[in-house]
Amino acid sequence: MMVRAATPARPGSLRKGAGWLTAMMVALAVMLGLAAPAQAAPAPALAGVAPLRSCESLAQLDLSAATGAKTSITATQVSGDHPYCKLTGTIAPAITYEVRLPLQGWSQRFLQTGCGGLCGNLRIDVSKAEDCTPATDGTLALASTDMGHQGNDTAWGDNQQQREDFAFRGVHATTLAAKALIRAFYGQPQKYAYFAGCSDGGREALIAAQRYPDDFDGITAGAPAMNFHMQNSFHHAWLARVNTGADGQPLITAVDVNPIHAEVLRQCDKLDGLADGQITDPRLCRFNPAPLLCKGVYEAGKCLTAVQVEAVRRIFGGARDAKGRLLEVAPLQPGSELNWVGVFVPPRPGMPIFSGRIALDAINHVMFTPNPATPYTIADFPFDDAMLARLQPARALYDATNPDLSAFFAHGGKLILWHGWSDPHISPLGTLDYFERIGLKLGKAKRDASVRLFLFPGMSHCSGGDGPSEFPMLAGIMGWVEDGAAPQVMLAHRAGQTHEGQPTAPSGMMAKGPPPADGPPPGMMPPQPKLPPRSRPVYAYPQVAVYTGKGSMDEAASFTAKTPAPVDGLSHWLGAR
Repeated sequence: MMVRAATPARPGSLRKGAGWLTAMMVALAVMLGLAAPAQAAPAPALAGVAPLRSCESLAQLDLSAATGAKTSITATQVSGDHPYCKLTGTIAPAITYEVRLPLQGWSQRFLQTGCGGLCGNLRIDVSKAEDCTPATDGTLALASTDMGHQGNDTAWGDNQQQREDFAFRGVHATTLAAKALIRAFYGQPQKYAYFAGCSDGGREALIAAQRYPDDFDGITAGAPAMNFHMQNSFHHAWLARVNTGADGQPLITAVDVNPIHAEVLRQCDKLDGLADGQITDPRLCRFNPAPLLCKGVYEAGKCLTAVQVEAVRRIFGGARDAKGRLLEVAPLQPGSELNWVGVFVPPRPGMPIFSGRIALDAINHVMFTPNPATPYTIADFPFDDAMLARLQPARALYDATNPDLSAFFAHGGKLILWHGWSDPHISPLGTLDYFERIGLKLGKAKRDASVRLFLFPGMSHCSGGDGPSEFPMLAGIMGWVEDGAAPQVMLAHRAGQTHEGQPTAPSGMMAKGPPPADGPPPGMMPPQPKLPPRSRPVYAYPQVAVYTGKGSMDEAASFTAKTPAPVDGLSHWLGAR
């Protein structure tokens, strides 16, 4: 674990291995309740490197040998506080990429970021970058890709090459192009290469570790859509199906989620010993929606009809066949209710269910070869073992669930998995299941030497929610790769706030461009209430944060680590066969 000691060290003052003693001492103090958990320390300083040639000259390079395909390059010098050389182009047939190379003081680090949904847009997204100086001072080389198609049109699903570009080739080809440009510009390769992504970007992160294990030294995979074939068929189709009434209208709308969430908290909030509005481990919650049933007529925002109660029960039960067998890795978890709005719960009656669009775009355009002659609807999509069998080719193409990371570990690769317990898109139990299967495949000792899992109570999809959802993930992975300090705790705070409760301010070469493709369309999300500042330590699984009995429940210093009784982390669904 790499942490900031009481007297901060100067950047670069900790040699490799020297951080271990400080980290262990602070970790022990935290676990004994003698000290508050600290943020991850900045990555060790590396000598800044200047370019050896002009930005414009890079446009003349031939990268076809590096990428294995015809590659175009356009070079533009971008001015500002952190000037960089912007390189854009296409890797045949249609993989659009962007690489940003600092013009001053390159830190010898390369970071590639992922995209979301079915991608189709190019967005360099440097997030979870607190306390990570290279990510905020403009000294990282950055890259990203649209995965081989543009926009939200799913016509690319008719092309097998573009399916493969989305599934795995787009990320790897962009990595090859970026590394070739780095070497040409600076006269040397990067010292460390990283990948960070969430949602489909998390799937892309795991694709890199599994299929191209030498591409990156450190990888962070957030809320990974690794079970792509299931996630974009059974999972979202089920959520749309069970929240649609016989009249074709949504059963549960935004007005209903507050009473559902209040009842979940009434039944389960105190299971961790503290009534704080968030559930530490939702797996321990045995939620029963029956008390939500109206005693008389339905009152919007106060109670539910019998049909609505059954819909809630089926949402938490997950996609199942007629025999009651689970068809998805894991259902959504109790505590996520406020985040349902805009995903499978529309803001108002008569509005479409976004989960239905997610499912049908994938089912009818990218899952089968050939695509269905008669497009499926949510009403006629079959939830059965036969459909699970039909989806296996898509599983082999798109999924990123291979637990054999031995090749990635062999060169010292480190992986951080992270997920919000209140994710309304992708169940955190799928990420937990993958973590456990790595241990089954390679042994827990090998897994724990190279993998960490962080599960954030109250956190929504990739960020947000009513729990702390911002944390120094990039600092954690860099400290682990470069200084041998495995992260054991993330000090998290609510989105839009620093851990002191002040508004966050963007800095560095951060994301620009359209919103992530996995989010609901504009107008589908109602305004979110402002929440008071809250910070919490989130410990590497299986440890959890528990209240010490002293201090504010909104301050990290009031919590310490505990290892709870073990809970089976494997998912027992039909696809596990």
